[in-house]
Amino acid sequence: MAPINISYSWEPILVTIVLHFVSLAVYRLFWHPLARFPGPKLAAVTRYVEAYYDVVCNGQYEFKIAEMHEKYGPIIRISPHELHISDPNFFETLISRDGRWNKYYWAVRAFQADLATICAVDHDVHRRWRAPLGTFLSKANVSHKQDVISRSVSKLCYRLDEFAEHNRGLGDAHLKFSPVVSSFTRDVATEFLFGESHNNLDHPDFNPGLTTVLQASGAIWRITKHVRWYGRLMKSLPLSLVERLSDENGKAFLVFLKDMIRLTKVIYSASGNQTLDADKSHTLVDEILESDLPLSDKSFERCFDEAITVSSAAFETTAHSIRVILYHVYREENTLNNLRDELAAARAKRPSQTLELADLERLPYLTAVLTEGLRLAPALATRQARVAPDRDLVYDSWTIPAGTPVGMTTIFMHRDPELYPNPEQFIPERWVDTNQRRKAEKTFAPFSKGSRICVGMHLAWAELYMFIATIIPRYDLCFNAAAYDDIKWASDQFIIGTSGKGGFPAIVKKVEV
Repeated sequence: MAPINISYSWEPILVTIVLHFVSLAVYRLFWHPLARFPGPKLAAVTRYVEAYYDVVCNGQYEFKIAEMHEKYGPIIRISPHELHISDPNFFETLISRDGRWNKYYWAVRAFQADLATICAVDHDVHRRWRAPLGTFLSKANVSHKQDVISRSVSKLCYRLDEFAEHNRGLGDAHLKFSPVVSSFTRDVATEFLFGESHNNLDHPDFNPGLTTVLQASGAIWRITKHVRWYGRLMKSLPLSLVERLSDENGKAFLVFLKDMIRLTKVIYSASGNQTLDADKSHTLVDEILESDLPLSDKSFERCFDEAITVSSAAFETTAHSIRVILYHVYREENTLNNLRDELAAARAKRPSQTLELADLERLPYLTAVLTEGLRLAPALATRQARVAPDRDLVYDSWTIPAGTPVGMTTIFMHRDPELYPNPEQFIPERWVDTNQRRKAEKTFAPFSKGSRICVGMHLAWAELYMFIATIIPRYDLCFNAAAYDDIKWASDQFIIGTSGKGGFPAIVKKVEV
């Protein structure tokens, strides 16, 4: 019997593949629901344009989007499925509390924390999960627990006093202030949320490795957006293996991660046990477990996803805002003097009492300084795309089909010269002027707005008030021009990424009374 000769030809397979991609490109260019919207044709055909700027160029797509707007106008198609709008007049429509608003699944799935509120795609699921978080992080509860912030401020002052005294008369010794500020926000967040501070302020060098990792953590998110298995792979690796492969910065992050796992397990196991210490702190995990959420929403996995995302979101966002405020206040003599005068006058009215959070919130110039800092340094650098799943949206003469992700980038709006004259300059007085403030407030959204507004905004505001009100009268900090690289927006790390590697160095001296 003659052998059967079976031969394979790759030509049909290759032709099929080519025809698939050609037909997909033709569909996206001419028949896709977004085909009529302006924008670069290549971006309309493939997400690999965004991938190039996200991954290869290290988070530069937001800047590329700004260039696209200059060429194509206020509404553009930035990927096969997503639109971006640069007109501040549309912002109130996009953040409206009316109707159902979903998140863009493709973007949030990359966080690999599907059970966290911040990653809840569906409008109703988000509202259900957010309820206990909103109660725990309410303005009233933040005010009630402001002593948590006070303790970290006091510890920070002790460390700064120690540094200033040690270096008195030794010349211009610099302290890397970036990890200093980050240690403060991490200690506040972990104690407030979980009843146990991670004590970064006790670290001899303020744990700079963890600061470095958290500032660059957007890289994994950006890669996972485009390479879906990458995040799952990273998450599945045994911590022991990751530790062996990590540098010192990576090991600092693993210490934090292991401690978060331990702490969440302890709280989760102890919740509802009436025989345990009645004086133990009421934590975020307790709030979830004692809420009226269904049991399916109270698993350990979901509690941990909430714990890690809420705490991480409270670290570098607030820290960056503080650094921006410090840099500009100390380099603008009039701003520094005006702020010190207002704080001194407030303390003179209550010489035997400590100014509490409510007292600080009533100080107009301090509030203006913080507001201007948040304008230049909002929580996020990336666009936040929203999806109206059940209705079309209308922008100008354009009808946006239901289910289309539509994004706007807060930091672009915050630097719109029509809303903020001289937008790159730090001018607190713009928030004292009633007319100018009213004009800008509609698009002032450092913590976003609407139903998806940042749940931790009240804690962030409290940290800003208490940190700045304590540090400014007590210390003279000198930042050289090079320190600007440590606060200048240079990349999208989800949060604001900077190009500086100097650690935000400052000369620290106590104010002579």
